[in-house]
Amino acid sequence: MYLTASEEEILAGEQGYVLQKAMEILAALGDIYGADRLIPVKSTQIAGVSYKTIGDAGLEWISDLSGVARVPSILNPAGIDRLRWRELGVSEEFAAKQGQIIDAYEKLGIIAECTCTPYNIRDDIAEIGDHLAWSESSAVSYANSVIGARTNREGGPSALAAALIGKTPNYGYHLDENRIPSLAIRVEGELSGSDYGALGYIAGRIAGTRVPVFSLESVPTDDERKALGAAMAASGAVALYYIDGLPPYPAGGECDTSDIDERVVIEQSEIEGVYGLHRCDPDIIALGCPHCSAAELAKLRDLLAGKTVTKEFWICTSRRLRNRHPDIVAGIESSGAKVVCDTCMVVSPVCARYDCMMVNSGKALLYVPQLCGTDAVLGRLEDCVRAAVGGG
Repeated sequence: MYLTASEEEILAGEQGYVLQKAMEILAALGDIYGADRLIPVKSTQIAGVSYKTIGDAGLEWISDLSGVARVPSILNPAGIDRLRWRELGVSEEFAAKQGQIIDAYEKLGIIAECTCTPYNIRDDIAEIGDHLAWSESSAVSYANSVIGARTNREGGPSALAAALIGKTPNYGYHLDENRIPSLAIRVEGELSGSDYGALGYIAGRIAGTRVPVFSLESVPTDDERKALGAAMAASGAVALYYIDGLPPYPAGGECDTSDIDERVVIEQSEIEGVYGLHRCDPDIIALGCPHCSAAELAKLRDLLAGKTVTKEFWICTSRRLRNRHPDIVAGIESSGAKVVCDTCMVVSPVCARYDCMMVNSGKALLYVPQLCGTDAVLGRLEDCVRAAVGGG
């Protein structure tokens, strides 16, 4: 991989040990994947934040770093709600360690918003055509597939290296030739809400690492596209997909499926079947994987109006959205539900104490059993609210 004179200086250690190591990471990735050069990025999004997932070794590594991010850089969800951790039952030891991790990132100039939906809190970090270095799988999918920006799925260290250098290797989804659809999926029936998460649960396993293009009978909202991409990234490794007739399009115009060899049909009965995959009686209902948008919060407020929850009910979102919409949050929490920030049901240590969790997310349906050891069942949003208020 070609490096400029200034990049060679960083690699030689002339700007300090930390930037040298960051450049070594980027140069190694570029060599492994055949990148021709480094390209500037508009922003980064950094995973490896929850103490539950990185532990003391991760804390020690981050604490030893120095420097300042050269581009806007936002953290992934942590293991705690930074203001309500006691109320949610997090231990003081865990909270202290988590706080140290966030402090260490902040010293590097990383924005401690702790969200998997950074596009919902800032509109200056990703636009169509922008090159990014994002690491959370659902955020990567959204950036590529809904915004039309360009990012590979970075690991936490490579995203942090990109933040400190302001660049990333030019390979993978940064290149036009790797953004061409290679699998056509036709979906039968009208879909809405969590149906898209159920579709992603199925489609990700079919697609694997390929780029699918969907033919749909319904037109999804951006939140529904978020749910579809998040589930496919979890059940497979899909980082980019297209929906026939909707932007963004591959380079050269609208999706042309005439040269695609493999075509798959997913029937509505298969999607309905995902709702019945697991049978358990939920003792917690948790939504917001990925974090809820303002529109999703408003819908929940309306569904909960005049109701009182009888089970633990988490609605996860970013703190900035919570602060922007105090009336919506107050409406939700008047029911007894909790609007939880900075974390989610997957990376929080608290959720492991429950036996069964109801979710409306295909991603959470996969990850909660794997990462929390808790059974999970998928429900539509209305079903989740009904279960929370004791309606079965």
